[in-house]
Amino acid sequence: MFTIGDFARHGRVSVRMLRHYDATGLLHPAHVDPATGYRSYSAAQLSRLNRIIALKELGFTLQQVRDIVDDKVGTEELRGMLRLRRAELEATVAATAARLVQVEARLRSIESEGHMPTNDVVIKALPAVRVAELTATAAGFDPQEIGPVITPLYDELCRRLATAGITPTGPGVAYYEDAPEGGGAVTVHAAMQVSAPLRDDEDLRILDLPPVDRAATIVHRGPMDAVVPTAQALAHWIDGNGYRSAGYPREISLECPENRDEWVTELQAPVLQV
Repeated sequence: MFTIGDFARHGRVSVRMLRHYDATGLLHPAHVDPATGYRSYSAAQLSRLNRIIALKELGFTLQQVRDIVDDKVGTEELRGMLRLRRAELEATVAATAARLVQVEARLRSIESEGHMPTNDVVIKALPAVRVAELTATAAGFDPQEIGPVITPLYDELCRRLATAGITPTGPGVAYYEDAPEGGGAVTVHAAMQVSAPLRDDEDLRILDLPPVDRAATIVHRGPMDAVVPTAQALAHWIDGNGYRSAGYPREISLECPENRDEWVTELQAPVLQV
């Protein structure tokens, strides 16, 4: 038998934690001296302690941990709980990675201040283009808010085009508008260039995007999560060359290989001459 201090050292936990587990019914001492109240533990209890710690680190509640270690949860149910927790952890990791990309993008913008390229921007007219599209609303125009909205839109758009027997004839075109509800929300249009009759029904909308007389364009290389430095370089050019913005830029997906670092996207910002 071990004193509570010795058992805590062997289990790599604190005495306070063991007392908490005793109070909550997760891990009672093997013996409590009736005269002194001193707790004693056996080496066999390290197995239960290890399971408790592992389940807690996976994010299970105390009640869930108790049910699992007391064999109140069947194998299939436990497998489902673990799969769900794995998915939650994977989502957290992905969200953290996306935030890191945003921080790095902002850092590159700060580091490049005063060194914005002037020869990468081209002014050109944009012709009308026919597209098939799906739309949804994002909370804002930050890449971290746009990404989770536009990616599933494109996945669903490609599925619906295949079902309708429509083959895209050109690159993807993402464009944006202020959402009717306001508050900084943005209507996201995920579109693909097509050659098909106009339509507007529950499954698919096909429309003609109007021409743009003048747009300032720049090519962004890399994932759209890291578009901020390129977008801000374009903004600096517009402001420094006698133009003003006339709306959200379109994003033309020129190359979209599996490796997102190799993506090539043209930003097309409509402008007016001051």
